[in-house]
Amino acid sequence: MSLLPPSSAPAPTGVPPFAPLRVRGGAHRLRRAMRRRRRALAAGLALTAAALAASGARGADEPGGEAHAAAPPRAPRPAAEMVSAPVRIADAATVRLLRPGDRVDVIAAPNSPAGQGTPDARVVATGARVADVPGPADSATDSGALVVLSVPRATAARLAGAGTTSRLAVTVC
Repeated sequence: MSLLPPSSAPAPTGVPPFAPLRVRGGAHRLRRAMRRRRRALAAGLALTAAALAASGARGADEPGGEAHAAAPPRAPRPAAEMVSAPVRIADAATVRLLRPGDRVDVIAAPNSPAGQGTPDARVVATGARVADVPGPADSATDSGALVVLSVPRATAARLAGAGTTSRLAVTVC
């Protein structure tokens, strides 16, 4: 026997059918909000640019961080004319490590007669681009190995002069 009182709850029934709920304009509102946000960002950037232009601020690389009103504008520097300079490097094994496109510094150490102190070396070219590394020469009389560097014309003249009086070496940048 059941000692529970009779239930007063109604019998379960199914969910009544209803039409789907449609929200109108939801995607349009989102697009409109994004458009307003982009416009606000663009307006802020335009205001910042206008304020900087009005203040006359220039690059921080100039003394004082601002341009002097009396200073004339700088003329553009002419581009250096690049030439190919063949250079004989004393150590052929070093040249074998080089590939076209590498950047090297060329160092000249003057030839010194036997018995004299070590001469001071000097840097002849900095950041020269390796244009070509020709294969080994057929003649065994030449010492070192040839490398073709792309350098400004003035540097090519210094390299040619140093190559006649000094032994040349390279360091990879």
